[in-house]
Amino acid sequence: MMRVFRTIDGNIHQISEAQEGSWVALTDPTATELLEISEKYNIESDDLRAPLDEEERSRIVVEDNYTMILVDIPMIEERNEKEWFGTIPLGIVVTESMIFTVCLEDTPVLKAFMDGRVRNFFTYMKTRFILQILYKNATMFLHYLRIIDKKSGEVENKLHTSMRNQELIELLELEKSLVFFTTSLRSNEVVLEKMMKIESIKHYPEDEELLEDVIIENKQAIEMANIYSGILSGMMDAFASVISNNLNIVMKFLATVTIVMSIPTMIFSAYGMNLNSSGMPFADSPYGFAIVIAISLVISCIVALIFSKKNLF
Repeated sequence: MMRVFRTIDGNIHQISEAQEGSWVALTDPTATELLEISEKYNIESDDLRAPLDEEERSRIVVEDNYTMILVDIPMIEERNEKEWFGTIPLGIVVTESMIFTVCLEDTPVLKAFMDGRVRNFFTYMKTRFILQILYKNATMFLHYLRIIDKKSGEVENKLHTSMRNQELIELLELEKSLVFFTTSLRSNEVVLEKMMKIESIKHYPEDEELLEDVIIENKQAIEMANIYSGILSGMMDAFASVISNNLNIVMKFLATVTIVMSIPTMIFSAYGMNLNSSGMPFADSPYGFAIVIAISLVISCIVALIFSKKNLF
């Protein structure tokens, strides 16, 4: 899908035809759309297709008539019938007259610009637009990292009494998301450092503060991802032991109950044997059955009390 946007009278508008100073947003574009853009604006088709490969690494490509910036952006994906987090590439192609973005799917990073929810955003101010995209990207990483931290807290509360592996699997998925985030954020940091040095992207004094904000936000996201990843790794090791310990406690309780219940079973088994009644205690008493039941209960209670004092229940 190809959409064209342009700032008109200070507001963002979607227009039908690309023109100078406009922004062309390509979302999961078809081969025909890519070929059309490639031939019309003299952009290498391989560079336009690169963001559509989920395994593509972040980098900057500088050509004679355009510059391509490839960064990783956060996204929500479904794994094991639940929503988790991953990353996909976003390509930003800057030409002399306009700017192009290429991505596999609609992303909140660009959605805010399309809806006009970003202040001081103008499609014809290409350098600022790039920095605003990168800043929005870093803030989205921070937003998702906070969600991951919240989810890990919810799983932690379940793990205190759990004996299943489901919670550990959820922690594993969260840790996997953090690995994706950390790797992508570090790659984006390299792109930022290189972008500051290349001459094909013009640098303006009024954008210096925004560039510093982008770098700070990205570094903060890297630190948060590293911290959360370390916490999750330690948590998984600790709670694997907690789950095992919870299971041991249940098995100990069941073993204790089995021992207590085996006492009346042995007594009743002895009286159930085919023996001469004259040799069995209380066999001739009219209250023999009640006496045997009472003795079994008393012995079982005594054993249960002893086990209770030893904290075996």
